[in-house]
Amino acid sequence: MARETTVPAGGGFRPVHHPAGLDDALRIAVEEVWAGRWMAMRDLLERTGADWALRTARTQVLGAVAAGSTIVEAWAAEEGHSVDARVMWARVVVQRAQRAHRQRHPEAVHLEHQAREACRLAVEAAPGDPVPWICLLTLASLDERQERPEHQLQPWEIMLPPGPWGLLSRIWERDQCNREAFHRMLQFFQACTTGAAASVSAVDFARWVASWAPAGSALLVMPLFAYADLHRRQAADPRGQGRSDALLRSQWSVDPIRSETLRAYRGWFATLGHGGHTPLSVPDLSHLAFAMWSARHYAEAAEVFAAMGAHTAVQPWASFTDDPSRPDLATEEFLRARRHCLGA
Repeated sequence: MARETTVPAGGGFRPVHHPAGLDDALRIAVEEVWAGRWMAMRDLLERTGADWALRTARTQVLGAVAAGSTIVEAWAAEEGHSVDARVMWARVVVQRAQRAHRQRHPEAVHLEHQAREACRLAVEAAPGDPVPWICLLTLASLDERQERPEHQLQPWEIMLPPGPWGLLSRIWERDQCNREAFHRMLQFFQACTTGAAASVSAVDFARWVASWAPAGSALLVMPLFAYADLHRRQAADPRGQGRSDALLRSQWSVDPIRSETLRAYRGWFATLGHGGHTPLSVPDLSHLAFAMWSARHYAEAAEVFAAMGAHTAVQPWASFTDDPSRPDLATEEFLRARRHCLGA
């Protein structure tokens, strides 16, 4: 039985965008970080312990939130012995390196070197923790020309492209089926090749992951992320018909996307009970809700919308509006689909 949360379907409902999503304990720590205080972050990670899936998700969010401040530096200065502070420093500098790379900032190369050194120190401090290796895998997408040897390794499956498979193996040894690790691989394939080849490689990779992912694994949702990215590329292609092309939208109601959508619903969402302690990912739920709605499985989509509670994510809704840069249009698209399904 899937988790259910009763939320009004009426016109007065407005969704919440919060980086912590459905993780109430993380929400408190995030708001403390915003207020310039690091102790709640420290205490949360101490309580999280070696629950690697939860630790990965929480450090990812906290790193993104803290990257614009010096709060992790303050923590490390106060508690230089803290392993968690060292891991969070790796998270923060990787986030900064990503941002500098996107902005083509003149300090981008320096920040990438700093991030790699922070990852190395975090690996030494926490050898059994997958997070430092995930940080290194995140940096792989900055190597757009695949110049580093560790990003050119042969794949686990012969039909897949070369990439940072050794880094993925390191993570697998510590936490099999780590959600973020496989999403970072997906982002690597999306970033390191251009044009149609990038999307095809990414879709192939995502479908391969879903083909063996165990029941209950959020990796079953990964193809929906890959198809959403493929749609973004197709819709933005000036040689095509743009975002109004009905064919692009109709692809979600036929195979192979429809089959992947049903596999994600049946293999992941429908297997989840109420007793799980790891909060569901709002981006995963958001992609599944969109895909189920687009495939015209309205009753099942309603269950997913209900599980999201008051929360939403910008993607994939923004990609199916006339202006993907406007979050308000993404919210309106989300609300339209939600009203349709919860009112069906």
